[in-house]
Amino acid sequence: MELETALEAVRGRGGAEGLERVLGRYNEKNRATFKFDPADEDKRKKLCEGILNILEKDTKTSCRVACLEALRILSRDKKVLVPVTTKENMQILMRLAKLDMTEDSLEDVSNFPVIVEALKCLCNIVFNSAIAQKLSLELNLAAMLCNLLKKCKDQQFVDAIKCFDLRLLFLLSLLHTEIRSQLHHELQGLQVLTQALESSFSIRWTDKYKAAEEHDGSPLSLQETDCAIEALKALFNVTLDSWNVHSENESHQFRYMAAILRHCLLTVGPTEDKTEELHSNAINLLSNIPVSCLDVLINPSTQEETVLKYNGMNMDAIQVLLDFMEKRIDKGSSYREGLTPVLSLLTECCRAHRNIRKFIKAQVLPPLRDVSNRPEVGTTVRNKLVRLMTHVDLGVKQIAAEFLFVLCKERVDNLLKYTGYGNAAGLLAARGLLAGGRGDHWYSDDEDTDTEEYKSAKPNINLITGHVEEPMPNPMDEMTEEQKEYEAMKLVNMFDKLSRDEVIKPMGVRPDGTMTPLEETICQYQTNEQDSSDSD
Repeated sequence: MELETALEAVRGRGGAEGLERVLGRYNEKNRATFKFDPADEDKRKKLCEGILNILEKDTKTSCRVACLEALRILSRDKKVLVPVTTKENMQILMRLAKLDMTEDSLEDVSNFPVIVEALKCLCNIVFNSAIAQKLSLELNLAAMLCNLLKKCKDQQFVDAIKCFDLRLLFLLSLLHTEIRSQLHHELQGLQVLTQALESSFSIRWTDKYKAAEEHDGSPLSLQETDCAIEALKALFNVTLDSWNVHSENESHQFRYMAAILRHCLLTVGPTEDKTEELHSNAINLLSNIPVSCLDVLINPSTQEETVLKYNGMNMDAIQVLLDFMEKRIDKGSSYREGLTPVLSLLTECCRAHRNIRKFIKAQVLPPLRDVSNRPEVGTTVRNKLVRLMTHVDLGVKQIAAEFLFVLCKERVDNLLKYTGYGNAAGLLAARGLLAGGRGDHWYSDDEDTDTEEYKSAKPNINLITGHVEEPMPNPMDEMTEEQKEYEAMKLVNMFDKLSRDEVIKPMGVRPDGTMTPLEETICQYQTNEQDSSDSD
């Protein structure tokens, strides 16, 4: 009934005030509607056309807001966007959103609700329509959004405009690779988006790449947090291919961005969930920044600061990353999306920056004292990470093992000490290190950190399980020689059957530490023996 009434109103029956009142009722009833009746599809298309015809005319602000709210609700349905996604109609919405290349400031506060609603409509339309995505490139929408962001820079009361401007930039850079490239290389997207991110935090700089520590701990407002999150998401898309720094200017830009992200990690949002979302997006963006530029995460610490220090460096941001990682492990679900980005970031930081590695190792892999339990049993961070080394998800298993391996300076003997051979076998097989040794990266030598308790227990540790086991009785002690031979042949026959049925494939280890079928290992061993005897 409301749809019929709204359709009649946009056709001009009832005047401007009647139209505003009718659309207001329609909007109120359908505010939370995301699924629409297919039988009314044609009526909704006509309603969209009628609303756009009204928006093209010069109507009062409140009527425009009501029309745009209705169009935003209707644009949730992909099937009714055909009349909307024309060049002319997109330009109407862009004009209402003040998306132009003029340098005029946003002075008329009364127009702000219209701008916000027009941006919301464009977000829905671009997200739901491939035609609109192509038109966005043709209409140079990204450049106009960047220009609107610059207008918002020194304006008050424009957080909502900035937030939806950033969301639209995020959608465009997500759905259109050409726009992503355009933002990076032509529109100075990195600088514009970084400035938008910085303005969300009200940062006060005390030195190059160093923000003042705010000890009052006042949280961001909800709108400031949402703006920061949208800026982080847009920056993530624009920096996807930024693994290498090619110039001094790029290096400065990424270090500046990393300094802002450090401040972001030390900032809290209005709620715990919003804080986690903010930090999660900051971590995703940090993963795109060249690792050589992440040294600003651990600025030198001054004496008067009451912060976490290690070797004279401020480790507050690194501690936040560790706490975030443990919280994501404790969640127990969505490890691939929620945990692997922070584990990957910490791994690269540890590989490239000695102070970060030593600080994290002191917390994750402290010197062993009690080795009575298996490495995967317990509630410490080490126990939780070792459990992930045998996770069913291959990506999660690999990154958890890689993180611990890097903390051990890629030395096999160190890794086995903390995890046991059974938990580390997957990583060692993949890296060709089953015979021992170390990885390809070079690390500085550290002093021996073995405790007296570990040294005394070491001879009794089971290398497979990684802990001291109670001696088990040998079941063969009470067997006769005939019984031993019978059990041995029975085991051989069982393995032979499994091998012939291709249920298992016996493997051996080459001298270089890689795995190979057992018959090849035996042949190689026999060849080596023959060569050795011939030389004698």
